Amino acid sequence: MNENDVTVRYWAAARAAAGIAEETVSAVTLADLLDEISRRHRDRDRFDDVIAICSVLVGETPVGAKDPAQVALRPGDNVEFLPPFAGG
Repeated sequence: MNENDVTVRYWAAARAAAGIAEETVSAVTLADLLDEISRRHRDRDRFDDVIAICSVLVGETPVGAKDPAQVALRPGDNVEFLPPFAGG
């Protein structure tokens, strides 16, 4: 395990697009993480498109419209990608 490792979890359509439910990524900012997961899954159809529409949580905190380069990650953080859900 790397000193900057965070756990990435994919939900629903994001899980289908990634082909996995969870992975470990070494990153110090959300921008670093987004670059790395895009690189890892570049052979998956729709991955980048699905991730682009996901809500992102770092721990229990929604990232919202924050600049990913300004969102610091701490070792052991959980980063969750939640696509929009249909229904109510």
